[in-house]
Amino acid sequence: MKMFRFLPVLALAIAGPLLTAQSAAPAKTAAPAKTAAKPVTAAANPHKNDPLDINTASPDQLMQLPGVGEAYSKRIIDGRPYTAKNQLVTRGIVPKATYDGISAQIIAKRASK
Repeated sequence: MKMFRFLPVLALAIAGPLLTAQSAAPAKTAAPAKTAAKPVTAAANPHKNDPLDINTASPDQLMQLPGVGEAYSKRIIDGRPYTAKNQLVTRGIVPKATYDGISAQIIAKRASK
């Protein structure tokens, strides 16, 4: 008779993990949406591998550069013309850290006469 008292406990001990495993299974959720960086449009930079000329670039093109927002874009345009791209730093247009991040992506072409 003592054996029958433990049957319900034994049944729960065996079936309990099986029942909770089904209910504790993680629900499938949608993967979080990845936020994309600002896409560079063909109008913003038609030759995306070519360096951007800081003497002729539009504000939108300049803002595509890392670390260059609306304020730096306006300062770059207001400081034109440039004879060398490092004048962005020597004239105090952008900080050295910002220049270091964009220097490989920009040029300063001299105006042809």
